[in-house]
Amino acid sequence: MASNNDQAAYNELAYYTLAHAAPSFIHQHIVDAFMAQHCDEDTKPIAVTFALVGLYLYIEKGFTGKLVQRTHMQLAKRRKDWPNFAVPEQKGDVTVFDVLASQPGDERDNSIKTWCGSVWAAWRESRQQIMDLLKAELEIE
Repeated sequence: MASNNDQAAYNELAYYTLAHAAPSFIHQHIVDAFMAQHCDEDTKPIAVTFALVGLYLYIEKGFTGKLVQRTHMQLAKRRKDWPNFAVPEQKGDVTVFDVLASQPGDERDNSIKTWCGSVWAAWRESRQQIMDLLKAELEIE
């Protein structure tokens, strides 16, 4: 789970992303990265699933935050039980602190993508499980 310092840094970054002028809804990506990086075996399976789905769709499929959010809503309508995932010991080398250290604007936005990629790479053992879920439920390949 997130420490108080991690949560405070996330809140600061959330303020930045929620105030962001881009229509792509970049905030969704930080929600997914933070959850996937701070979850543990006691985290609700839906939270982990949505975080991993979001990271996969963003990093591998180029989905915007709005499209990821729409996909989450479609999944929630179709499914009520959620898979469990093996939580990796190390969940990415890039953190919310690294993102905050970058300058607001393009640099920070690129840092968000780098963070998401780092977290997604740490969860690589769950990739096929996420792909299978999306194919079965929403025919996303």
